[in-house]
Amino acid sequence: MKILKKIGGLLLVVFIVAQFFGPEKNEGDLTSVAAFFEETNPPDDVKMLLKNACIDCHSDSTRYPWYSQITPINYWMADHVKHGSKHLNLSKWNDYDDKRKDHKLEELIEMVESREMPLDSYTWAHSEAKLSQEQIDAMVAWAKMARLNYVFLKEPQ
Repeated sequence: MKILKKIGGLLLVVFIVAQFFGPEKNEGDLTSVAAFFEETNPPDDVKMLLKNACIDCHSDSTRYPWYSQITPINYWMADHVKHGSKHLNLSKWNDYDDKRKDHKLEELIEMVESREMPLDSYTWAHSEAKLSQEQIDAMVAWAKMARLNYVFLKEPQ
């Protein structure tokens, strides 16, 4: 029993010390997605969906809730943001060529239609990010229209 108390005490000390360390935060400026919004021109309802369900993990600007200060949750969240931004970073939209922009919008459509995005683990804590079928349909319709800007540009001449 003494051993268990010592192990428990040691784990508690490690947990407390770990709270003083954490991963780098993704705290860029939300204006970094302005070029994406300007070029793809989402209607206001879809723009709000993108802000609530996508931008935290798919841009250089993440809104961090209070529980993100707790280790190991902060590392878990940082990993999600890192992977999300790796696949699609709306802050880097101008760095993508037209073919890649088209492909990213195509992937967005596939992931939203299949309900793979937003992640369930994100919507548990962000209820505003849980998309209804009507919201999914609106986002998909917008993305399909936005793709038209790039589909015709990549056609062989």
